[in-house]
Amino acid sequence: MRISPKMILTTTAVIALAACSTEAPQAAVDESSADAMMDSATTAETGTIVDVAAGNADFSTLVTAVTAADLGATLSSEGPFTVFAPTNDAFAKVDPATLSALLTPEKKADLTALLTYHVVAGELKAADVVKAITDGGGTATLTTVQGAQIKASLEGDSVILEDAAGGKSTVILTDVEASNGVIHAIDTVVMPG
Repeated sequence: MRISPKMILTTTAVIALAACSTEAPQAAVDESSADAMMDSATTAETGTIVDVAAGNADFSTLVTAVTAADLGATLSSEGPFTVFAPTNDAFAKVDPATLSALLTPEKKADLTALLTYHVVAGELKAADVVKAITDGGGTATLTTVQGAQIKASLEGDSVILEDAAGGKSTVILTDVEASNGVIHAIDTVVMPG
């Protein structure tokens, strides 16, 4: 059996992460999905949030939405920003007719509100979010760039976001670095009130 350098690097990274007990909890996720997302994310990690997302096939729907809302320049600016980025699977949970309508020029303001509801000013690493939850007695309230708030809490080792409508999303991948902030992948699109 031929062992590739990528396999050695991935195995080493997994072992190193498992050995770090002081790291913030991270949601359990299918290993192959997490590996694929990290492989894609790390190839563009020195770029902006938009560059990193564009370099990751799991965020293609998000990138399409950011482009339709003309938010590319904003999310490529200095920041820093924390983006709770819905994956393609998260967007697949949204009613297809609703998603298609949001991508039209007539719904640009609604799309912008939705997308900026996933962005928090400043850089919050997973450990920062967990600390805020702990310091808040089990819940942290994050104010989004859109102006509304998202509640964050822990369920086991997973960070859960609760939107204004009471919908919940699990953070499935944390601390994807970008030059102007950090991305945390989520499994469900959160909705502003």
